[in-house]
Amino acid sequence: MIIPMIDIIFFLLVFFMMSMLSMVVQKSVPINMPIAQSAKVDIQKKVPITVTADGSIYVETTKTNLDGMIKYLQIEQAKGQELTIVLRADQAAQYGGFVQVLDTLKQMNITKIAIATESK
Repeated sequence: MIIPMIDIIFFLLVFFMMSMLSMVVQKSVPINMPIAQSAKVDIQKKVPITVTADGSIYVETTKTNLDGMIKYLQIEQAKGQELTIVLRADQAAQYGGFVQVLDTLKQMNITKIAIATESK
């Protein structure tokens, strides 16, 4: 008698856990990202950096320049935790701006860099 009820409770628990995974909110600016087959969602705390089509740089939802991005990341590094960057760029963004941001991250010894794409 109690076994079917336990099965239903576990099913509901799994259902709600899986539905919450799709509701993860990422603080960043909306852009049109390129598509890749290996795109996946990860539920860890990350710092999104966005390069828009007009070359603007956003750290989370704050518009900044390269120096402002560096200052923000230095403050985050000073907190003692290893940074993971999600680098997002609009399809129409200039390649030079994207590479400049990527190069700056490498110069800051940030090694965990993910390039965001849309999945097919």
